[in-house]
Amino acid sequence: MEGDESRSEIISAELEEGISISIQATPLGGQELVGALPGPRAFKEVTDTVESLARAMVGTLKKVKPRTATVEFGLQIGVESGKLTALLVKGTGNANLKITLEWGEISDSTDEIITGEAE
Repeated sequence: MEGDESRSEIISAELEEGISISIQATPLGGQELVGALPGPRAFKEVTDTVESLARAMVGTLKKVKPRTATVEFGLQIGVESGKLTALLVKGTGNANLKITLEWGEISDSTDEIITGEAE
């Protein structure tokens, strides 16, 4: 994704509460004019990706049972076929979103995280 900053565009996205935000997004799959598409994109596609990644990490952490764990990853926002998509990026320097998930002890019996936070 190096050099994609020159291809990125500022587009409108809508949160579930109906709040609009502006996002720097990179067109994927050719010369798609993302700014020319009508209306804001649903940001839920990005948050669903974050949720799925977090669930996958919890599953792995339950298997290895560390006392504490921190997972950090960066997401770059792209647009493909008119929809927002989240791309995992190497390092957080190119990321639109830097996400840090921290866990304390993970309970096997209740499938709940006893302590946890996300930023």
